[in-house]
Amino acid sequence: MDKTLIVITGPTAVGKTQLCLDIARHFDIPVINADSRQIYKELSIGTAKPTDAEMQGIKHYFVGTLSLHDYYSASLFEQQVLEVLEDLFKTSNYALMSGGSMMYIDAVCDGIDDIPTIDDITRETMKRRLEEEGLVKLCEELQRLDPEYYAIVDRQNPKRVVHALEICTMTGKTYTSFRKREKKQRPFKIVKIGLNRDRDELYHRINARVDQMMQQGLLKEAESVYALREQNALNTVGYKELFNYLEGEWSLEEAIERIKGNTRRYARKQLTWYKKDPNIRWFHPDQKEDIINYILSKEI
Repeated sequence: MDKTLIVITGPTAVGKTQLCLDIARHFDIPVINADSRQIYKELSIGTAKPTDAEMQGIKHYFVGTLSLHDYYSASLFEQQVLEVLEDLFKTSNYALMSGGSMMYIDAVCDGIDDIPTIDDITRETMKRRLEEEGLVKLCEELQRLDPEYYAIVDRQNPKRVVHALEICTMTGKTYTSFRKREKKQRPFKIVKIGLNRDRDELYHRINARVDQMMQQGLLKEAESVYALREQNALNTVGYKELFNYLEGEWSLEEAIERIKGNTRRYARKQLTWYKKDPNIRWFHPDQKEDIINYILSKEI
């Protein structure tokens, strides 16, 4: 029988965690977490990190294993997950990966370009330049050094602009020259499960979850990491809005409404990304038995 990686994905708040735990118990396998923010130990409430009670009896990889001070990327995630899978497939025909970080999932399933790891000096230099010179100035430099990537990059996204410039300045080559977009072949089958709900139902769940997060102490969590707000990991819905509240720009009520609106917007962005992938089979999260039967049918 072929080794099979089960991938469960879908928009934020759709219900991935519970369904994933049910699938993990059914196949008696651990969970590989594909969430680019739940990997940080300082971020729990605002990332909807699975609780200790939920994870009880089920091993989870990549949950709360890094500090906000640590450098991480989709490329590192790809490398580390492939190492975990090689080990897991020695004792099981199935492995399970679940999460909503689209680039992390694509990195494992399709591979990611072999882009050089940025050294500490370059990273700190570019971080300082962003603070001192601003994003517009760095965009102008990117236009000069790599006009092809400048034409397609989101120029309002400092992470994308800065990373491209880091590559350009560190290697002396264009960032575009490293972006080959070649799909890598994996030594295992991949079965992709997408979860979705009616739009109104999903939005209601998002709004309710934000209210629940606030009751659980999201504001206190945001206060605890406020000093690190310049870290890219904190350019995240839920934290950046509360930082604006802490800085006196918004009322708490406005910050909460912004969190809800930006979370709904992010869910739409996720769904748009997923629609590009014809290999995803869509289900409602309540269709557990249908999902299990679909996974088993892919053995043939």
